[in-house]
Amino acid sequence: MKRTIKKVAVIGSGIMGSGIACHFANIGIEVLLLDIVPRELTDAETKKGWSLEDKIVRNRIVNEHLANALKSKPSPIYHQKFASRIKTGNTTDDLAQIATADWIIEVVVERLDIKKSVFEQIEKYRKPGTLVTSNTSGIPIHYMSEGRSDDFQKHFCGTHFFNPARYLKLFEIIP
Repeated sequence: MKRTIKKVAVIGSGIMGSGIACHFANIGIEVLLLDIVPRELTDAETKKGWSLEDKIVRNRIVNEHLANALKSKPSPIYHQKFASRIKTGNTTDDLAQIATADWIIEVVVERLDIKKSVFEQIEKYRKPGTLVTSNTSGIPIHYMSEGRSDDFQKHFCGTHFFNPARYLKLFEIIP
């Protein structure tokens, strides 16, 4: 089966997630990068009078992670202008946008309960046939897809990028 990947959604914006997002932006792919909403305000946000409902606060984690990736050395991005191909958001307000992705990559903390919860949410919004993968390096793939639909399981596998994704040209596919 031939697939054309035009848009990738990356769930989890830590070092690996941001690096993977940059990796796809480098080759011209549109990327949606999502992470969780913060649970509390920073002192600076409180001083500015912001609340946990302000979009700038709700997207703080993903935007800080991406900014840190973009200024890291070595850089995960070929040219800073390529970062415009990455749209950020959070998994509470913006998860429905994954419906337009051709490939959804989960890159959250290595805890089975959290990953299963993320996949449950992904399944609500992904279109049938969309490829869903996990960047896990230690949790058996079949544990993560338990309880998911037949279509989800048929289009699910592990895709382990090595860190940093731009420089370590290693990519593991786990059926």
